[in-house]
This record gives sequence, structure tokens and C-alpha cells, in this order.
Amino acid sequence: MIYQKDQLSSQEIVPGYKARVVHTDRMTIVFWDIDSGAELPEHSHEHEQVVQVMQGTFELVINGQVQDLHPGDVVVIPGNVPHSGKALTACVLQDTFAPVREDFTPSEILQML
Repeated sequence: MIYQKDQLSSQEIVPGYKARVVHTDRMTIVFWDIDSGAELPEHSHEHEQVVQVMQGTFELVINGQVQDLHPGDVVVIPGNVPHSGKALTACVLQDTFAPVREDFTPSEILQML
């Protein structure tokens, strides 16, 4: 299957976080456009998560440890580990989750955070 990222529908999951989502049989890939200053509340989930910064500077807090991420940085967040974040500038990120985030719809995400 071939997807054009810009043709995927974009939905604001939490304020300032717009997501374009692709599901495969074993993973979920999310392309994020994030407004400068937008915060992501602390949360955790069973899914392993790989975060890749494409553009901008993103502050990621994993288990209380703060890390500023820049383009080209890749971070692996194990399942069930608390994490949060804040876009220090406008950002473009790509997240990959395994297994599939079957709960990944806007209303479900808002209930989890």
C-alpha cells in the first residue's frame, strides 16, 4: 500500500497536535504537526514507541528525565513508561507504535491523557 502523507486526513488529537495516522498489521505510524508551545500531558501506554524528530525542537520527558530533541534524533520509549512533551518550536515528528494502536482515534486518545 502506498500513502501520500499530505493526502492523509489530519486530526487534532490534543490542542496543538495534529496527526496523520497509518495503521499496518503490526504497527501504527503517526506523522505529527505540532504548534510551538503545545504541551502533551504525562501519560503511558502498553505500546513501544519510537519518536523521530523531522523538524523543530521538542522537549521530551521520560520517567522524569528532560531531553531536548532536534532534527535527526530518534528515541525509543518502552511500553508503560510515563512520558510527556512540549514543542519548544513548531515541530514535525514521526511516531511508530508497536503493537498497533487500535485505540488511536481522537476521542480515545483524549480519554487516555
